[in-house]
Amino acid sequence: MSTDTSTAPPVDHAIQELDTVTIRFAGDSGDGMQLTGTQFTNTSAVLGNDISTLPDFPAEIRAPAGSLPGVSGFQLNFSSRDVRTPGDEPDVLVAMNPAALKVNLSDLVDGGMIIVNTDAFTPNNLRKASYDTNPLEDGSLAGYRVFQVPVTSLTGRALDEHGLGKKQVDRSKNFFALGLMYWLFDRPLDQTLGWIHEKFGKTPEVAQGNEAALRAGYNYGDTVELFHTHYRVRKAELAPGKYRKITGNEATAIGFVAAAELAGRPLFYGSYPITPASEILHELSRHKNFGVKSFQAEDEIAAVCAAIGASFTGHIGLTGTSGPGVALKSEAIGLAVATELPLIIVNVQRGGPSTGLPTKTEQADLLQSVFGRNGECPVAVVAPATPGECFTMAIEAVRIAVNYMTPVFYLSDGYLANGAEPWRLPELSELPPISVTFATDAEKYRPFGRNPETLARPWAIPGTPGLEHRIGGIEKQDISGNVSYDPANHEHMVRLRAEKIERIANGLPPTEIFGDPAGKVLVVGWGSTYGSITSAVERLRSQGKSVSSVHLRHLSPLPGDLGEILSRFERVLVPEMNLGQLALLIRARYLADAVPFSKVQGRPFKISEIVGRVDQMLEGLQ
Repeated sequence: MSTDTSTAPPVDHAIQELDTVTIRFAGDSGDGMQLTGTQFTNTSAVLGNDISTLPDFPAEIRAPAGSLPGVSGFQLNFSSRDVRTPGDEPDVLVAMNPAALKVNLSDLVDGGMIIVNTDAFTPNNLRKASYDTNPLEDGSLAGYRVFQVPVTSLTGRALDEHGLGKKQVDRSKNFFALGLMYWLFDRPLDQTLGWIHEKFGKTPEVAQGNEAALRAGYNYGDTVELFHTHYRVRKAELAPGKYRKITGNEATAIGFVAAAELAGRPLFYGSYPITPASEILHELSRHKNFGVKSFQAEDEIAAVCAAIGASFTGHIGLTGTSGPGVALKSEAIGLAVATELPLIIVNVQRGGPSTGLPTKTEQADLLQSVFGRNGECPVAVVAPATPGECFTMAIEAVRIAVNYMTPVFYLSDGYLANGAEPWRLPELSELPPISVTFATDAEKYRPFGRNPETLARPWAIPGTPGLEHRIGGIEKQDISGNVSYDPANHEHMVRLRAEKIERIANGLPPTEIFGDPAGKVLVVGWGSTYGSITSAVERLRSQGKSVSSVHLRHLSPLPGDLGEILSRFERVLVPEMNLGQLALLIRARYLADAVPFSKVQGRPFKISEIVGRVDQMLEGLQ
């Protein structure tokens, strides 16, 4: 097969229409797979496809090139219809080296397409990937459609005249692969060309080299006889409005900025860098024009204590981390409970325990958030269900914190944080108001006086004449705020703080049920399991099966109508990326026979996994 595309005539290719395609780009962590996937995603979003993505980062910072632990991947599902997950199984795998093929092949759909960089299949790289024989030659890939493309050498030839060093040329091969995929799936180059020249404008030779590689990959697909078909996925029918592609971490940051604006208070964010929450700090640091104060602290304890101090002075106090950081912050969070100050703790969950799987997703910090402090120390807990919903739940977290004068946990996870979807920009009139009232009347002021509806104590700005009061971690007397060791007062205060959290449920809307209000099986979920659960229930219901679902955004307190809803179904299934933490809470609270369905592999649920488990449950009811 000739690889010279400079003079070859165009080949007449058929165009096949597809509803949905799932692609996974995979290679070394230095091969630019995250960039490649992001650019493909951005272009698909501009074209109006619905999208859902799943970046997969290696946990090793400097894994040896070509090794299995160093493989980086990016999966995206783009569609002409509504999609809620990045896809169960990729239809297409772009493998830049043998390790990428080895790690990802088992996920590929039977008969799927593999595009491999044959230049990387050297004896040394095959050995690093633990291959005894070359899979491109031994027949092991017979069940797939394999397209062998010498990506590295073709990129080198395309960049011969651009004066770039070998290292820079090698870094451009991802753009060749991207250009090829753009041709294969009928995507324009304009969006990425604009990004290249904006990103590398200060180094024109690099910009020109990357453009040449992108165009070379596109032209390769168009001129060689390797591909006889290319594919088209039409625009999705989305609700009217202005859209942008957004990740969960971006939506989280923008949501808290919006919440601070709605409350009319400045936002303070104290954080210590930790995967996968660091991007929130990066994003918030860009919004000084909205009065955002971002503080990169020397450790987790300093970060949360600074946020508590900001709350004391009338700011929206926010701190962010992942599970290990929450462990370090726990004593200070207890201080915020005792002082009854509004504080929001963002926990972008990852695999544990300890360092665990720092770049992989998990939902195992629910019990830590609800109970993980000394003493009776209740807090509110909320959790977004989609990357775009990270925006609205950030606003909800602030509303609860300031209305009830309490710390609020905001539970995201690595899947939501790094995943992306089209997000419709809301109108300002659609955003709920957040009312903030400060104490000003010195004669009526009581530091621990209570709002009769919410039990919130007043919020007093330090320095306001006549409003001097004590705060701290030692128990206070109700109303006066004086230090108190009285046993009866302590029990009274403990019960008051618990009741305050329970009263949050009074202000929650009715729980939405997807499907019938009663039936055989109810699937209950929270957080990032939403897409898989809802898609699975939709598929089961289309088959005439009695299955419904409920997805919880408020986890402490649980919605007031949840117990009654549970009672209307014969069986309750709770899929979670942990060993059954929400199921444990439901069983304890409602004495309901909630059956946990656990997955702790650092990966989200597949739709097919939930469908299979529900089918098993339905068979047991026959």
